[in-house]
Amino acid sequence: MKLHANVFGEGQPFLILHGFLGMGDNWKTLGKKIAEQGFQVHLIDQRNHGRSSHSDDFNYELMANDLAEYCEIHHLKNINLLGHSMGGKTVMLFAVKYPTLIDHLIVADIGPKYYPLHHQDILDGLSALDFEVLKSRGEVDKELSLYVPDVGVRMFLLKNLYWIDKGILGLRIHLEALMKNASEIGVELPENLNYNGKTLFLKGEKSNYIVSEDVIRIKKQFPHSEIGEISAAGHWLHAENPTEFLTRVLEFIKK
Repeated sequence: MKLHANVFGEGQPFLILHGFLGMGDNWKTLGKKIAEQGFQVHLIDQRNHGRSSHSDDFNYELMANDLAEYCEIHHLKNINLLGHSMGGKTVMLFAVKYPTLIDHLIVADIGPKYYPLHHQDILDGLSALDFEVLKSRGEVDKELSLYVPDVGVRMFLLKNLYWIDKGILGLRIHLEALMKNASEIGVELPENLNYNGKTLFLKGEKSNYIVSEDVIRIKKQFPHSEIGEISAAGHWLHAENPTEFLTRVLEFIKK
């Protein structure tokens, strides 16, 4: 599996993994600010996303192993590792499997528990896009709005659009594989897996992805973790309150 990454900055490696239907470039603004603090930032596209390789197989075990292979190829160790949503599940499992590679672990608005599938409308909308008919970003947005009324979510999804050839649009994601394996997104991590390294869980104040009853399990599986809250933010906490998010991350790493 060949993972694509946008790499910039010099210093200790800082790897960032995006969420479902996203890509590393979603983190470019924050990534550059982190790099300014003396880190080499790697904005990684996970399999079947962005510019990374496509595969019919898709689960967290594979994505954690993809990341380990990426670290081996690029000779990365003592890494700071941040994952949001789906990326958070990947980095949690990676930390359990490859603990000696990590310095600090940051998990953004996701826990190790099971989450029911809740992306079906989005997947239905993306699968309904007919690029034989739709020839502009505006036309794609209009069609997608029939399934995804939230403008912000559509803008996020439309970042996957690209020109395959002159006048021919397409999606960078491997939609067929993601739809076939959609149930893998919400799977829980096995409760007997533990990571004893320094970990920060950040939740959005207005998000329900991490609720009070989840804290016991998080503390059991990540005993040296702390849980922080980003004010006035939902699940997209890094985009909705980037200043506070960045401050909390840097404070944690520089302790």
